Amino acid sequence: MNRPPAFNLADLFEIVADTVPGKTAVVAPHRRLTYGELEDRANRLAHVLRDVGVGAGDHIGLLLYNDTAYLEAMLAAFKLRAVPVNVNYRYLAGELRYLLDDAGARLVIHQPEMTSLVEEVRATLGGRLTSLAVGEAYEARLAGAAPGRDFPSRSADDRYVLYTGGTTGPPKGVVWRHEDIFFSAMSGGNPAGEPIEEPDDLRERARRGRVRMLPASPLAHGAAQWLALGTLLSGGTVVLAGGRTVVPERIWDTVQAHDVSLMLIIGDAIARPLLDTLQTHPDRWDLSCLSGVLSGGAILSGTLKDQFAELLPHAVVSDGYGASETGGQGQMLATPGCSSGPPRFRVTEETAVLDDDLQPVTAGSGAVGRVARRGRIPLGYHNDDARTAATFPVVDGVRWAIPGDFGTVAADGAIVLFGRGSVSINTGGEKVFPEEVEAVLKAHPSVFDAVVVGTPDERWGQRVTAVVQPRSADQPPTLEALQEHGRAHLAGYKLPRALVIVDAVRRSLSGKPDYRWASSVALGEA
Repeated sequence: MNRPPAFNLADLFEIVADTVPGKTAVVAPHRRLTYGELEDRANRLAHVLRDVGVGAGDHIGLLLYNDTAYLEAMLAAFKLRAVPVNVNYRYLAGELRYLLDDAGARLVIHQPEMTSLVEEVRATLGGRLTSLAVGEAYEARLAGAAPGRDFPSRSADDRYVLYTGGTTGPPKGVVWRHEDIFFSAMSGGNPAGEPIEEPDDLRERARRGRVRMLPASPLAHGAAQWLALGTLLSGGTVVLAGGRTVVPERIWDTVQAHDVSLMLIIGDAIARPLLDTLQTHPDRWDLSCLSGVLSGGAILSGTLKDQFAELLPHAVVSDGYGASETGGQGQMLATPGCSSGPPRFRVTEETAVLDDDLQPVTAGSGAVGRVARRGRIPLGYHNDDARTAATFPVVDGVRWAIPGDFGTVAADGAIVLFGRGSVSINTGGEKVFPEEVEAVLKAHPSVFDAVVVGTPDERWGQRVTAVVQPRSADQPPTLEALQEHGRAHLAGYKLPRALVIVDAVRRSLSGKPDYRWASSVALGEA
């Protein structure tokens, strides 16, 4: 490399690959790659992409499961200064077309079984989108491509784009600089301490890296991407279970077989089936290697944290707090008996709660505002100047990211989180945050999953309505039972006044509840 490395994700990975080429970088069901091998494949794929016209600034859709191709595609794009774009592999044609069109994608790399879907979408985009399916032809093209690094100079200003889950509206592409996302969401190359000061500082970190991290959530989800890339940039090993769906037995088999030390999940949606499987087969796996479980993107309910403590007493369980628009902002460690009350996070010094005048609220005052972050934050939303201005305002010369979560600051400085204001319910003039009620409902023994929405009410304006997936279809909970359960934890106006039982609660690939769907169900429209 004839130029000094920058805080650029491709530059940083090349430093690690050159430092520990023989160290295992990725383990997947059908492939194991050292850092040298992953670097070689990423270089070859970058040449394949360049040969079909991909260049700096071009967006590349990744319609892939959790396998080595996902990571090598991201790295290949970064090497060309192109921009990989996460795509939900559950999308139907209309949803896929919207995202690829909004992103202005130049190419999509996809699973072979999605070829017909991709071709259907390509036909509606005027032929500007090309495609590349992983499989035998993909491997042949990589084998015939050049392995060198004859790529253009890169910059800390190169772009990283993450599309949000779109729980209350269409997905939005959040645009970051490489340097900012590296420090805000990937631990700055040092998950256990202070971030690095110079790119070459990664060499020593890479030599010492020991973490073996398994993302049980899809790599199309921001937290999984951040933790996977952060692991690679600190010399650890990313372990992938593969497949389209989360199969608990396969996850636990993988943890045991590959000595996974850290696992990422997305809230109760993944935690509950994993824990149910452990309870059913308490002696099947030796999981003593697992020292940490982190939930990113959705907060674990207290009862499940208690179950983790019972079934995996040696593992530290925590919730990570952050957003696509902020990166990681803090963590909350699980403590015994933590099943009641709103979540409390210890956050970074760049995080604050701002009132309606966009001024920080006073700790211990009880004032409620919106949680915000300053410092290393995104440039904005792709192709949406109005939303960018609203979400990233400048106050007294300081630019903030304010995605929409409401909270307050406790006397000890912790952030007490209430939930996303865009889905809050106004009942008789009182504001109810669905996440708070959902956490209580999910602690009921008859409830497997729950989403709470507001529905019209002649007297109160809106009523709190619970959409519930029961643990047993033969024994669903009653509204009266849920209300009685909730009275110990919630003010009366927050209790559900209506109940709808469903076969399954619909959630996005990132584990977030689909409030639009839940509202339709609650209104009898779905």
